[in-house]
Amino acid sequence: MEEGVSQKHRKVSDIPTPRAYIFKKGNDHNSPEYVKFPYMRSIANKEYPIWSFTVINTGPVGDKAWYVHGRLEWVDNGIKRQGDMVAAHRIQVKRGTSEYVDIGNDIKAAVTDCQKKAFNVYLNISDDIYRGHVDDMELSEEQINEIMDMAKSAGKEEKIASLIESGEIAGHSYEGSLAKLKRQSK
Repeated sequence: MEEGVSQKHRKVSDIPTPRAYIFKKGNDHNSPEYVKFPYMRSIANKEYPIWSFTVINTGPVGDKAWYVHGRLEWVDNGIKRQGDMVAAHRIQVKRGTSEYVDIGNDIKAAVTDCQKKAFNVYLNISDDIYRGHVDDMELSEEQINEIMDMAKSAGKEEKIASLIESGEIAGHSYEGSLAKLKRQSK
């Protein structure tokens, strides 16, 4: 049963998010990407058809944002599971005033953000966009060799080997670690 759960999450993690559902939060090429809720919900419906989301608590964070604490419940390979998530969304005000633009929309956005986070963290939906992809967790043999070669030229072989062994340098941090070593070896 446990292997079935792992296989299912790996399968969902490997589903590439279609470009049509991926958007940028800003205008420049370094802006973070996000995925539209309807796509994530459709994958949840398809891959985990028995799921529900309940808002546990919600409220203002001062006068600047609205927070949501929600609970995702789902059946995973015959096992009933649940996970909690929190999210917040900025409250929009009309420029130069303290008048809300649409507080209902801001609250809805906080709930949606919370649900999307839960879909990603617990169901592995859109891991390719939110950087949780299973393949990003482990270093390949080629990556280990490359980073160890760079560590040698920076005089940090033992330290880097220890960080790889402990998992502090893994697939998700490989690029940044390699860039730092390149700067240190100059």
